Amino acid sequence: MNKVSARQKRINFTGWMFMLPALVFGTVFLIVPIVMCFVFSFTDFYMLRPESTLFVGFENYVDLFSDAIFGKAITNTLLFVVVVVPLQCLLALVLALLVNKRWRGCGVFKLAYFAPVITSMTVVALLFQIFYQRDGGIFNLLLSLFGVEAQGFLQDEGQAMLCICFMSVWQGAGYQMIIFLAGLQGVSRELYEAADIDAANAWDKLVHITLPSIAPVTGFVVIITLVGAFKVFTQVQIMTNGGPNNSTITVVYYIFQKGMSEQLVGYGSAISMLFTLVFVAASLLRGGAAKGVGLYRRYRERVLGGY
Repeated sequence: MNKVSARQKRINFTGWMFMLPALVFGTVFLIVPIVMCFVFSFTDFYMLRPESTLFVGFENYVDLFSDAIFGKAITNTLLFVVVVVPLQCLLALVLALLVNKRWRGCGVFKLAYFAPVITSMTVVALLFQIFYQRDGGIFNLLLSLFGVEAQGFLQDEGQAMLCICFMSVWQGAGYQMIIFLAGLQGVSRELYEAADIDAANAWDKLVHITLPSIAPVTGFVVIITLVGAFKVFTQVQIMTNGGPNNSTITVVYYIFQKGMSEQLVGYGSAISMLFTLVFVAASLLRGGAAKGVGLYRRYRERVLGGY
């Protein structure tokens, strides 16, 4: 059996010392809270009366399926995801394609598109809350120029969630734009030159060169946008507090409402664990789907000759 040299031991020790802070903080602020949340989800823990905590088993999880507000939170969260993810990714791609062109003043537009990202979400939410006001709001003033009557926006149950979606798309698209831009700048110029020789138009270049070349980047952008959309919270808390009539309440906001505002830690923990399980399941399904696509692609290449 080979003995580890003294030099290798020192190298190993140094490596563990560098890892130690991350391990400690990861354990204290990630692993321990997850374990505590899992344990609390099986109790009726109430923050104001911790001494009277009782083990209730799966009662919190059973109650979730009859909780109408929780169902509304799921519906609103899914609506937010379905609207924001494709629109934000598409807008980011369009902006990246625009600023990827080499023309004078392009840097100014890059800064303008990215500026909302570096602005605090709280500030943006407060700003749009003013824009959406029925009396004196800038959007209603613009609508009045075209003879359209004032809209309720955040005060209207049918419009409030869509208003939050619109603001979120505008605020976050600049971040995805930067990632898309990095991918676009990595596409070989030789491919476009070859396409020019074949007299390909701009649409052909986009469909057959640009989009396939940035497919991995696109997948990454979609994933991070999807995860961020499911965790929507700040916009709801600042702009509507889940109203009117729970029309904008989301899963994460409902967790906050139950766990912090109402201090029903046990019930809030059950929602958190269920939400986490859904994310884990979605990640596993995505991994399985990616492997399936890879296997099918290899099958086509081997058996069907790639066609």
